Amino acid sequence: MIASRTWLPTPLLSVLLLIVWLLLVRSLHPGHIVLGSALAIAIPLVTRRFWDVQPNVKRPWLLLRFGLRVLGDIITANMEVSWLILNPWRRMRPAFIEYPLMLESRFTITLLANTISLTPGTVSANLRMDGKSILIHALDVEDEEALIAQIRERYERPIKEIYEC
Repeated sequence: MIASRTWLPTPLLSVLLLIVWLLLVRSLHPGHIVLGSALAIAIPLVTRRFWDVQPNVKRPWLLLRFGLRVLGDIITANMEVSWLILNPWRRMRPAFIEYPLMLESRFTITLLANTISLTPGTVSANLRMDGKSILIHALDVEDEEALIAQIRERYERPIKEIYEC
């Protein structure tokens, strides 16, 4: 097990890099598979000193469900933002919101901030120095407390369950 960790410090990343390589070259030629495999092994080995310790996924099925939820929310938010843009008579209500964090580890906070930014109409603007809150800009906010509750229930609680338990 230790020997495999030295060759493949992040096996999932290596597999993902190989898949991305093969998709980019659009070929399953043996030469592309060998080159992609070499890159999939070399890139994590060269960059591992820059990575934080990878957290353990405590509940993998929740991670899958979370990923599907985020994908669905991205599609829904794209429709909502498109509707806002295509209806010029509708006034948007942009706002900055201070979001208090329950999460504690840097990885999970980063994951939450990225999830918020991936969803069209919201972006994580700043993580406070004390790590206790994120400043979020939202394109159309009717109720700040409702947005905070939605982010907490849809994203932060599942991330906490998946990684921090």
